[in-house]
Amino acid sequence: MKHPTPGTVFTDPIHLLAFGFGAGLAPIAPGTFGTLVAVPLEYATRWMDLPSRVGLVIAVCLVGVYLCGESARRLGEHDHPGIVWDEIAGYMVAMLAAPAGWPWIVAGFLLFRFFDILKPWPIRELDHGISGGAGIMLDDVVAGIFAGLILLAARWLIGI
Repeated sequence: MKHPTPGTVFTDPIHLLAFGFGAGLAPIAPGTFGTLVAVPLEYATRWMDLPSRVGLVIAVCLVGVYLCGESARRLGEHDHPGIVWDEIAGYMVAMLAAPAGWPWIVAGFLLFRFFDILKPWPIRELDHGISGGAGIMLDDVVAGIFAGLILLAARWLIGI
């Protein structure tokens, strides 16, 4: 099945999560819509201390390996565009480096999408070189790390 329907996504818990609660069904830019789902999810973690947030993000990434891999297996297509749990995880990785506030939320969103879409080295090689759920997740996690490093540099430059 290459073209999942809303009925398929909303009735299967694996697809529901992998498709970002339906965001991956967007007809254009499903990864961007998946990242938009991540914004309030990440924002809701801001009350947690940094070690707890890091632990949560690691858990989101590890669960994502299974979810993305299983959803792709059921769809019969590696890294189907509608699978957006990896975008959710990647954005959460990037935002570990950001302080609270809307300018940082927007900057993190734009930076993560930039690296996820353009896939500079080594992201492109990771995207094409590893199969299964780990391959689906890893390129977005690295895109999140790249975005996070820029956010850290910006924090350092402005003294936050």
